[in-house]
Amino acid sequence: MKLFSRLDKAPILGLVAAALLFGLAPFQPQPHLVEKAQMLLAGELTRALDIFDVVFHLSPTILLAIRLLRQLRQRKDVS
Repeated sequence: MKLFSRLDKAPILGLVAAALLFGLAPFQPQPHLVEKAQMLLAGELTRALDIFDVVFHLSPTILLAIRLLRQLRQRKDVS
């Protein structure tokens, strides 16, 4: 699929670095994703800004997962 052609060429190490940086930022006092997970479990994740923040911080992790799944699928297709 042409949509994923750029993602297929993206270096995995770069995506891992981005996923770690975005997932753990800001480092102090606690990462946003930890804070938002606590809010979600408490039922307090209702503001649009908070939901956008979760999606923003998870986006590199989602791209990394898609990249790895596509690579795994391509290897299975070749075998």
